[in-house]
Amino acid sequence: MPEFLGIDTSNYTTSAAVYISEENRIVQRKRLLPVKEGALGLRQSDAVFHHTKQLPDIVEELFSAEKFGGFSAVSASARPRNIEGSYMPCFLCGEGLARCLAAVEKVPLYTTSHQIGHILAALYSADKLDYVKQPFIAFHVSGGTTDCLLCNPDDVDILNVTEICSSLDLNGGQAVDRVGLMLGLKFPCGAELEKLAAKSDRHLKIKPVLKNGCCCLSGVENKCRAMLDKGETPENTAAYCLDFIAETIISMTEYAMEKYGRLPLVYAGGVMSDRLIRDKIISRYKDAAFAEPQYSCDNAAGTAIFAYLKWSEEKCP
Repeated sequence: MPEFLGIDTSNYTTSAAVYISEENRIVQRKRLLPVKEGALGLRQSDAVFHHTKQLPDIVEELFSAEKFGGFSAVSASARPRNIEGSYMPCFLCGEGLARCLAAVEKVPLYTTSHQIGHILAALYSADKLDYVKQPFIAFHVSGGTTDCLLCNPDDVDILNVTEICSSLDLNGGQAVDRVGLMLGLKFPCGAELEKLAAKSDRHLKIKPVLKNGCCCLSGVENKCRAMLDKGETPENTAAYCLDFIAETIISMTEYAMEKYGRLPLVYAGGVMSDRLIRDKIISRYKDAAFAEPQYSCDNAAGTAIFAYLKWSEEKCP
């Protein structure tokens, strides 16, 4: 039974996954990197240290969860995006382990970008893996990116990803975490901010700020601070933050479709796991594909899927 191992070591999560192709099933284990209370993230040196400590535990947990056969291929996220100069030291941890395992197993090693891993995880979760054979528009919205992307089939990287538009200042995940910390929530703040916003009794009118399709999200942090200073409730402040991000993503989607036509839409990345944002977008685009939360946040599932797609492509060109 062909099985494929994927490893991803992002700036926030250590993760490993196995894709069992004949069952179209993912088995994965992941763990957030520890962040000090009140901090907005980690330095790369700290991320590398924590991945080095956590990877053995994650792999042990994965292999104790189920008995796997020999792997047909191994893959790892080796860079944030597939563009020149894209580099973060934390990805060396997963890539190094993947190289070792591929050498021991004597199987192919494939590397991809963290971003393509997110997109493939979303496609797998939404049962839309066939999208890799056609053009589509994907969003990758997280703490490090707010990217609207044109995706086309590619012989080398499975997907050729071209940026349509992105953020000119804060990314979606940064806005969520900054407002969350402002409200006294624990980093990463997404889940708690969503719970708070669900109790809101007031939604303000939103006017997204776009320049040639690219968004500006720093204003949402300033607006939320001003709301709190004027006595607005934490619940309504949280709702404003998430509404602002949702309306911004919708406006970016409109820009992309005006430019490239009504292509299939895919939304990936940790911010897209927020149900309030997701529901608002789906109310506008009924056929939009979203990953389930466990495949929206950082994970190695898409990396394992990449190994399967590359192996299948080479085995049956």
